[in-house]
Amino acid sequence: MSQAANVTRPAIIGEPEVVEDVATSAPWLDLKAAATALQALQVQDGSVPEAADRNAAEALVSRITRAIEILTPSFAHDHDYLAQCVVDFDRWAGSGFGVPDFYDSLVAFHPQRERVDGLRHLVVFPMYTQNGSTSRLVEAVLVEVIWPEFVAELEQGPYSNALFVPIRFLDFTAGYDTNSAVLFPESVAMRQIPTFTWGAIFADREAARFRRVLRAASEITKLDLPADAARLLDDQHLAEETFVMWDLIHDRTHMRGDLPFDPFMIKQRMPFFLYSLEELRCDLTAYREAVRLTRSADTDDLTRERAQLVQYAVLFDRIFRFAITGSRVRNYDGLGGQLLFAWLHQHHVLHWTDTQLAIDWDEVPDVVIALGTAIDELYWKSIDRPKVAHWLAAYDLVAATLTPHPASAWATRDLPLDGPPKGYTDKVLDDEFPLSMFYEALAKKMTAVIESTAGITGAGVDPATPETAVAA
Repeated sequence: MSQAANVTRPAIIGEPEVVEDVATSAPWLDLKAAATALQALQVQDGSVPEAADRNAAEALVSRITRAIEILTPSFAHDHDYLAQCVVDFDRWAGSGFGVPDFYDSLVAFHPQRERVDGLRHLVVFPMYTQNGSTSRLVEAVLVEVIWPEFVAELEQGPYSNALFVPIRFLDFTAGYDTNSAVLFPESVAMRQIPTFTWGAIFADREAARFRRVLRAASEITKLDLPADAARLLDDQHLAEETFVMWDLIHDRTHMRGDLPFDPFMIKQRMPFFLYSLEELRCDLTAYREAVRLTRSADTDDLTRERAQLVQYAVLFDRIFRFAITGSRVRNYDGLGGQLLFAWLHQHHVLHWTDTQLAIDWDEVPDVVIALGTAIDELYWKSIDRPKVAHWLAAYDLVAATLTPHPASAWATRDLPLDGPPKGYTDKVLDDEFPLSMFYEALAKKMTAVIESTAGITGAGVDPATPETAVAA
């Protein structure tokens, strides 16, 4: 096998040409096809272990790097990253396709530095995709930044978040033809962990699936949507901007507030309901701040309008999609949705009567904020508590609203109280807080709709839910 690191590729003759429509260009399509073919030769850690496959892998890498070089003039702002990406690919091929190491190109990629509405990026890495592939395969994604002026102003003010990059899909390889709606640097194959400087969220996918799910759920539950909320169903652009504002505040919240020592609980084995409360805390903070903006006399009309829509988005996405998406195995986002719905119901602002859902909109904001306050109080007290005592208090907060499984050892405190924390985690049931009868019935009618959103983007999305999905 030749040493790919020493391969001489044909020179680009003449002045490099900027490709206007990159997503339909021959270089991009060839890059995408080569990456897809290369994925079939890789195993979970990203390597190509079979010696018989390496000549083919080398040829595919040459196609990828050639395409990157041709496309680089169209991404002048990413020149250093793309040049290093070619070097990393050549090094990987030249060393025999072991576990890939794209540390150098990752640290050269800085999409957070130029958050300009419509600015495009070509992203190519061996990486896994959350809610998609768990293998570090070579994925290629074309994206563009969503950065409306009102969000830029919020970020420059009280909601600073220098790491946040909202994006939309232009095209992608198979790892993103899934439910994955994030592009995170920690997913890249690399030799060491750098200081992460950005995190990207596909607001177009979030908005598109929200619109499809909300349309179906409101029809099934006979919920009469407020006029401004109904606008989200028919306007993808409006929905995208709403999700960008929500995500901006959510993302920054993870490291703000009266927090336990490690709010992310990274690489720690903890009961899944703690993750539920952390994600819900961030969403309810976004909700609370949206309410504050709508009530402030200093808020301009556009921001006030978007802030009102954020409230609807948080509420509906949580109770209609989160609660019944995914398996019942330690589903922390699902649990957060269940908790919000039950809290609203038990505080008498959400009603399921005569098989019809109704919501007292004027009273909802203060009730939702009260749940956020309860979680904040839990966090504030946790600073003075041992870890396991915090876990027990968090469980009690959830169990005060949601009914635990009848077999729960946590509910009866049949726990190894004198043992290590691992024993507590082992006692948590996979489905510690089962779906209510309401959600069991709703899931039967909504499952096909939710599943139909896998791989969805904002491009040409039909606002109407497919008839086959609704009928299911």
